[in-house]
Amino acid sequence: MISILAFLFVFTIVVLIHELGHFIAARRLGINAYEFSIGFPFSPKIATIFKHRETEFTLRLLPLGGFVSFSKNKDESESLEFLKEDRWKRGIIISAGSIFNIVFAFLIIAVALTIGKHISLFDAAIASLKTIEAVSVGTIQLILHLFSGNSSMDNLSGPVGIAVMAGKAANAGFINLIYFTGLLSLSLGILNLLPFPALDGGHLIILAIESFKRSPLSQRTYQIVSVAGISFFLILTLIATYKDILRLIA
Repeated sequence: MISILAFLFVFTIVVLIHELGHFIAARRLGINAYEFSIGFPFSPKIATIFKHRETEFTLRLLPLGGFVSFSKNKDESESLEFLKEDRWKRGIIISAGSIFNIVFAFLIIAVALTIGKHISLFDAAIASLKTIEAVSVGTIQLILHLFSGNSSMDNLSGPVGIAVMAGKAANAGFINLIYFTGLLSLSLGILNLLPFPALDGGHLIILAIESFKRSPLSQRTYQIVSVAGISFFLILTLIATYKDILRLIA
């Protein structure tokens, strides 16, 4: 039970930080965001907490993560309205989620180290930067090794594995859970910048292609890329979850 609650707490925080980056960047650039939701995107909306300007702040049935919608259509996260915005604006908005995750990770890891190890804030900040560097390099190397065949899926963790780690961190104390939250936020920020479909990095690659050809891709192309990317990561998640369960049974 502790593992499940810790996972929901940690995962929801880091996803909301990510979506807050997208939302604030959009607001600062004058681009409409029609919904900011707490909860899994495809679960039913159970309440509108409040509304500010064009944005409804809502609560979804499954309390896992969150999302920002740039479309008036409830079945789309983006719209022609958003796709017609200047590419540099869209690039900033797309990048902002990962930037918020990484900055949040830096701050929260530094605080956890200051309190947990009783070191100065300056030393904790330096250690936090080194942690960011190590995790960034390690994540990129893992992905490269996976696609080159030099590593196995055993090194990946799905939701079950993350829940187990969150539970262990929670059992070890609140400071450990905070530190783990920082690491998860950092990992989410880095992974989302990778150039794969459905990830923010994939959208940045599409923007680069549009800039090179000097014309936008069709909305249909965006939909196909998104569906392909989501399908790929769902399969990857299922495989990782299966590996997590095998490790638990063993």
